Amino acid sequence: MLSSQENFRDWHSLSSVDVESLLKANLKRGLGLEEVESRKKEFGPNMITVKANKNPLMVFLAQFGQPFMYILVGASVLTAFLQEWVDSSVIFAVVLVNAVVGYLQESKTGKAIEVLSKLVFTTSTVVRSSTRMRIPSSEIVPGDLVILQAGDKVPADIRLAEARDLKVDESMITGESLPTEKSVQSVPSNALLAERKCMAYGGTLVTGGRGTGLVVATGDRTETGKISHEISSAQELKTPLTVKLAHFAKVILYSIIAISAAIFLHSLAVDHERVAESFIEVVALAVAAIPEGLPAAVTITLAIGVRRMAKEHSIVRRLPAVETLGSTTVICSDKTGTLTENQMTVVEIFSGEQNYSLTGTGYSSEGQIVQNDSRVSPYDRDALFECLAAGLLCNDSYLVSIEGRLEVKGDPTEAALIVAAEKGGLRPGILHQSRTDTIPFESHLRYMATLHSDDSANIIYIKGAVETILQKCNFVLIDNEGGSKISILFPTNTKRILEKADEMAGKGLRILAFAMKKVPINKKELTLQDAESGFVFLGIQAMMDPPREEAISAIRRCQNAGIAVKMITGDNIQTATTIARRMGLRSSSVVKEDVTAMSGHQLEQVKEEDLPEVANKTDVFARVSPEQKLTLVKALQSKGHVVAMTGDGVNDAPALRQADIGIAMGASGTDVAKEASDIVLTDDNFASIASAVEEGRGIFDNIVKFITWTLPTNFGEALIIIAGMMAGIALPILPVQILWINMTTALTLGLMLIFEPKESDIMRRHPRRPKAPVMSKDLVRRTAFVSVIMLAGGLGLFIWEQDNGATLEQARTVAVNMVVMIELAYLFNCRSLVKSAFNVHILSNKWLILGAFAMIALQMMFTYWEPANLVFESSHIEAASWLRIIVVASAVFFIIEMEKWLKRVLQ
Repeated sequence: MLSSQENFRDWHSLSSVDVESLLKANLKRGLGLEEVESRKKEFGPNMITVKANKNPLMVFLAQFGQPFMYILVGASVLTAFLQEWVDSSVIFAVVLVNAVVGYLQESKTGKAIEVLSKLVFTTSTVVRSSTRMRIPSSEIVPGDLVILQAGDKVPADIRLAEARDLKVDESMITGESLPTEKSVQSVPSNALLAERKCMAYGGTLVTGGRGTGLVVATGDRTETGKISHEISSAQELKTPLTVKLAHFAKVILYSIIAISAAIFLHSLAVDHERVAESFIEVVALAVAAIPEGLPAAVTITLAIGVRRMAKEHSIVRRLPAVETLGSTTVICSDKTGTLTENQMTVVEIFSGEQNYSLTGTGYSSEGQIVQNDSRVSPYDRDALFECLAAGLLCNDSYLVSIEGRLEVKGDPTEAALIVAAEKGGLRPGILHQSRTDTIPFESHLRYMATLHSDDSANIIYIKGAVETILQKCNFVLIDNEGGSKISILFPTNTKRILEKADEMAGKGLRILAFAMKKVPINKKELTLQDAESGFVFLGIQAMMDPPREEAISAIRRCQNAGIAVKMITGDNIQTATTIARRMGLRSSSVVKEDVTAMSGHQLEQVKEEDLPEVANKTDVFARVSPEQKLTLVKALQSKGHVVAMTGDGVNDAPALRQADIGIAMGASGTDVAKEASDIVLTDDNFASIASAVEEGRGIFDNIVKFITWTLPTNFGEALIIIAGMMAGIALPILPVQILWINMTTALTLGLMLIFEPKESDIMRRHPRRPKAPVMSKDLVRRTAFVSVIMLAGGLGLFIWEQDNGATLEQARTVAVNMVVMIELAYLFNCRSLVKSAFNVHILSNKWLILGAFAMIALQMMFTYWEPANLVFESSHIEAASWLRIIVVASAVFFIIEMEKWLKRVLQ
């Protein structure tokens, strides 16, 4: 039995021979066919297990077990009891919409794991019983001898036994932007995933070379399988808004029950024969107090936000994510492709003992070679020309245009060399040199050489590590004002070159050196001996994956908004720190000149109790494992942060799922990352996140404005009912009239607030405190203040009308119109919660103006249309009554504006 051996995790620390022995495998003949069948039974298929989903019906029914649902269902039952079937149906429809949204949210985990299970379903080449064969990857077992070559998807976790120029794109697992060069040497047991050069992991892609190795883990036991488990076990966090509304709903629910019960008992105590009337009064009170429009307003506001964010290249997969992004306090961003272009670019050249810089970024040839702010032509400088030519010709890669976008076929580093040459006006067709032979790059050689011929001579171009190339050079080509000349490579020249190389490496740049040697015209083949000595040193090209310009300004916007931006990447710490400095990436809460960075190894040494503080203060985390990404997100959340996490690889999926909001890359991201995310960026650009944050803040602002408008109006209606009951007079407003008010004003007035444009200072405010309640102290005061004003206006006019000869129907009609007009006036107060309403452009929200006119028209119908008079027991009223209504409503508007002004002065 091999179960215990296959659960062993440190295969990278053992030699391939030890692995062969431990797995009872054979590095020459492979497994025997009988042994394969035995292991299939023991380990099962090489597939990731998809966790059984919950019963869909139970998931759907569970959505009704929330406090807000209790209120809505109660409102629906109450309105049905009053035989207001249309209103009852509308409220119940809102219940169903909320239940469906919740149900769809819970389907995310299963989909992500299903994508993972398909990730490694390919065919693979194995050796069994000394026979080479192609089999489905699902049939691979531990101990199988697998052959890997360019273009293959690695079928399982493999300990390499042979690696000939083997390169594997492991970005989906490690986050490393460049292909990893593989070797067979074992590494320490504590080596990070990105440092295990002797391992090839399931789901990664072979980009070059060939290799063989033994399968050490299949299915759920692979690194990809571990990620699948982490996705399924990651906690589904609720958004700040849903948490607050759930608590808020409980408060409203319990308050309505308590007050209604108290009023009902009081009425019975006063007159025990008024059971039916008391019940109707309690129903009126409950209906008045329930903010029926709130869930619909939240849902519609978020849906509008989805459409707006789609225009900003952000596709929302989960509706509450719109609001969550607006309350984000920390953004953890991957480096490659999000903060950077994901296109290697030559930025500096040292050639002919001259320094040059290159403009332009990415694979576009738009750009120049510059020295002292002046454009330089390589055709005037031999060393620069030959350095660029060497990079162009000693090259196995090329660029293709796919749907208008340049993509590299081969190594991104070589693509950068091609573009650098094109910026200098060099192209293969211009050089007229054909390649006749090649020594391919291998890790133990540390160089690549190519032989080229034309009509006059044969030339060997060579590129590789600076130290390696210098050892092969006896001469150096120097450019100066008098022209170019070949000189002996003295120690002083070597020292200057090495110092320059160290300077470039210190900036986090990837450097390659170039040299050339002329050989006899009859030479047609290259040998290793040909590449040993006699070369002329041409120069160094230094490259990087440059920061996105728009991402730099986006980071600044986030920092001004009180949002910390942290880089979490699989790249090395030096490169990551350099990019972070260029982007101004430093903790907004800490005053310092430089960024703080930490590697995965250093992170391992941090005590668990210290991790939250370390995560909070560190700007850059480099060479981190998938488990560490997940741990960092949890650590930041433990500090009270609302965490947004970006990612594109399989390795990012657990952290995306754990984060309060996961943001996946649409263009470069894996399906696994997209399925685990809440938002997908179609342009893979960090700048889109800043725009989405702004949109999220604006959305929450408008939701708060709606709540600020609806609560005082609902409570004001309830106070009118309570006051009438306590005074022992006829109900000032009937239940059916309250339903009319709530239904029409919510649709024509309150919902119009969700179309309010974002306020100008929204990205200069600090994030909302995640634990701040919906009912803030200011909102409680405002609710009480406006409710009392509405009580005074509505009940006061009701009594005044009756005292001056109006019928009960007329007095109630005046009270209804008074409440509606106060709500209309107060609506304009709520367009800005702080600024004066006079500073908000009247036509900046045309929907609100249309809603106001629609509400006035509906009230005219309520008052003067005979069928409405019959249904709602309303009546015609005189012009004098309208004048009193308008005066009181206007007074309310100015009183609230004075209250806002006083608040601004005191603050």
